Amino acid sequence: MIAQFNGFEINPVHSGDAWKICDFCVVNAYRLKRFFPKTLEQNLSPTLSQIFVDQKVKQFQNRDEFLFTLKDSETRKLAALIYLKELDWQKKQGEFAYATDYNFEGQGLATKSIKILSEYAFNSLELESLQIIAHKENLSSIKVATNNGFKWQKTLLNEFAPPNEHVLDMELYKLSYQIAL
Repeated sequence: MIAQFNGFEINPVHSGDAWKICDFCVVNAYRLKRFFPKTLEQNLSPTLSQIFVDQKVKQFQNRDEFLFTLKDSETRKLAALIYLKELDWQKKQGEFAYATDYNFEGQGLATKSIKILSEYAFNSLELESLQIIAHKENLSSIKVATNNGFKWQKTLLNEFAPPNEHVLDMELYKLSYQIAL
C-alpha cells in the first residue's frame, strides 16, 4: 500500500484487480470514452482486463509506467485509476492522468490522491517534475492540478484526438520538486 486516507487506500495495480477494473470501465464507459479510450477498449471484458492488468503490473515492475488504484478500504470498490506515465528518467519527469468513478465524484479523492502520489513520485521515485494535461473544459481536472500547486505552463496545440472528434488543444500544468517542498 502506498497510502491510506479518509477510508480509502492507494495501491499499485496487482493481478487481482482485473475484475474491479473491468467493472469500473464498463460502469464509467461514458466518462472514459473521450479521454481514456485505450483504457476503456482494453477493459471491456474480464479477459481483456486480465491482459491489461498483467501488462500494467509488468510496466510497474519495470518502472515504465505506474498504475495505481484508489479503493474504498471497507468495500474494496474501485473509486479511481491514477496513472503516472510518460516517464522520462533522464529529465526525471512524469505525467499524471486520472479517472474517478461517477459514484465518487466531487469528494476530493483525485485531489488528495495526486497530492500523495506527487510526494511518492518526488521522494520514492526521485522525479523532479510532474505534469497534468487537461482540456480547458475539464474544470474538475484543472482544479485537481491547481489545488496541488501545479502551475499552468502553456496550451499544447493539437495535442489530443479523442475518438471521432477533431483534435483538441490541451492545457499543460507542471509541478516541480522545489516548489512542492
